[in-house]
Amino acid sequence: MAKNPKITDPEKDPKVSTIKDFPEEIPNELPHQSAFLNRHQMLERNGTLLLVASLLVVSIGGIVEIAPLFYLENTIEDVEGMRPYSPLELAGRDIYVREGCYTCHSQMIRPMRDEVERYGHYSLAAESQYDHPFQWGSKRTGPDLARVGGRYSDEWHVDHLNDPQSVVPESVMPKYAFLNDVMLDGELIQANMKTHRFVGVPYTDEMIETAQADFIAQADPEADWDELLERYPGAQTRNFDGAPGVSEMDALVAYLQMLGTLVDFSTFTPDASR
Repeated sequence: MAKNPKITDPEKDPKVSTIKDFPEEIPNELPHQSAFLNRHQMLERNGTLLLVASLLVVSIGGIVEIAPLFYLENTIEDVEGMRPYSPLELAGRDIYVREGCYTCHSQMIRPMRDEVERYGHYSLAAESQYDHPFQWGSKRTGPDLARVGGRYSDEWHVDHLNDPQSVVPESVMPKYAFLNDVMLDGELIQANMKTHRFVGVPYTDEMIETAQADFIAQADPEADWDELLERYPGAQTRNFDGAPGVSEMDALVAYLQMLGTLVDFSTFTPDASR
């Protein structure tokens, strides 16, 4: 059986109506393809050309995203009060990351009225300059913690971590009571600080040399804190969990109580040139 001949002229195709046939109706004839689409077919039909074009587009996008990082020092405003984490705070932050707290709590307040009124001053880039990795994000099963420092007592934090539903009945947060049972001696804190210095955190030789002593002293009510506070201005010094020794609970509460407290926003004026 002979196949139907291919009709290339729309006016000769009985299945296609044109404006000439029915002026009062909208024709079903498809518009002619533009020159741009005709050229785009070359990419769609040529695998090598499509690969080269894709690499070109990805390279341009990568340059746009990566190039500003070479000028990072020019984009982060120096803010008075910012300092590296103390040894105990650094250990607490590692516990925070280890337990996945960042999956439910962001540390990034956006400059929008509802967020500023609820959480406080919007987050500054300088506040995360010593974070590896940073704790930004938009996932908030729980509230943002960028300004949680000082909002609650140590006892509240300990109770909340031991049994979240005891202080927030509707909370879906799991219990972290085991943090009380894991004691720390700060043996590895020097190596941790050396690693952070390698990626740009300005820990001095003195800070690293005294790291283990500072780690123990910050949670010891009977320790001499003068030198510790000289190295880490604004560090909070006390027995955070109310129990003898330094536990993971001490470290985590010390970290939480520090968040958002280093910058004095009553005197902070943003630099409009940045």
